[in-house]
Amino acid sequence: MNGIPLRWQVRERREIAYDVIKAPQLFHPDNAALLSLGRRDGGRRFVVVDNNVARLHGRAIRSYFAHHGIEAGIAVFPGGEEHKTIEVYQELLRELDAFPIHRRDEPIIAIGGGVLTDVAGFVAASYRRSVPHIKVPTTLMGYIDAALGIKAGINFNGNKNRLGSFEPPLAVFLDKSFLRTLPHRHLLNGMCEIIKLAIIRDVALFELLEAHGAESVAACFANPAGDDILDRAIGGMLDELAPNLYEEQLSRKVDFGHTFSYGLETRHEDRLLHGEAVLLDILVSIFIAVHRGLLPEDDAGRVFALVERLGIKPDLGVLGTEVMWQSLLDRIEHRNGLQRVPMPAGLGQCVFLNNIARRELETAVLALHARLKATHEPACER
Repeated sequence: MNGIPLRWQVRERREIAYDVIKAPQLFHPDNAALLSLGRRDGGRRFVVVDNNVARLHGRAIRSYFAHHGIEAGIAVFPGGEEHKTIEVYQELLRELDAFPIHRRDEPIIAIGGGVLTDVAGFVAASYRRSVPHIKVPTTLMGYIDAALGIKAGINFNGNKNRLGSFEPPLAVFLDKSFLRTLPHRHLLNGMCEIIKLAIIRDVALFELLEAHGAESVAACFANPAGDDILDRAIGGMLDELAPNLYEEQLSRKVDFGHTFSYGLETRHEDRLLHGEAVLLDILVSIFIAVHRGLLPEDDAGRVFALVERLGIKPDLGVLGTEVMWQSLLDRIEHRNGLQRVPMPAGLGQCVFLNNIARRELETAVLALHARLKATHEPACER
């Protein structure tokens, strides 16, 4: 071919390096941790703040940036899964474009729950083909799960997270004091994800939840045992995420509770929080695992006892075999042609199933109804 090359090869790996940092009293004027990344001589920050966080902490956040000579463009995010849309994403982009920042040394700062950090991360990924960002989770769900990895995105065409990217943050700052202002329901919502991790990979965490979970929720995790629970949950989540940040491997333990819940959460967006949908998935999966002989009945009993001890009341009214089955079919596409459903094989152990049948799912749903109905029946009616 006269020496004309037939192929040019391009091979490059993008380094991923970020820290997850415990940063108590992050917005105290003397705490410079948040400004340790980026320009040190003032400058600007585009700050996306959840509306509830802005209401409760907005004055402290604005005072913090003013104290340090930072020009802060504050964009208030409406919050909630229903606002994880392309319209809100575009509005944030417009606000950012009207408040120009340096492309590399003035990072976007996202302060809020998992929905906000997902959307703000996608804004950072797509604006000028990627600008740096920092996450400050303010919900328990964000603290132990949503803010820890590199996934960002929005819902689209009636589907959760259908548009998105993998975008590493510069850092994740964890300030546990935000948990004190969370509604009780949102503490339990995050606890559902901790239960997930405990069942599928960490029996010691499960035992911690049995012994101290209820008191930790009551204390908004300000107690020593609450610290232990959070640290173990964060460490376990990062152990699972770090080797597989771009999800090259599609059989993932952290997807436990995220197969049937996908459809439930999408269908009942106005009724279910993410963790509540995940817990319903977990409890249905428990019955599948027991029926298959993977999970001893005693272990299943401990799961139900823990849920009751924590005061979590699953909403059985949203369960439906059809929507859950369609969710499984969608997950097959997402997981490249196989179900890859994580299942507990004893507490703290995991196997992956690829042959769950619709009838098996229906049986598990009926069994869950029967179990929880019997549990919550008044004694005089039994």
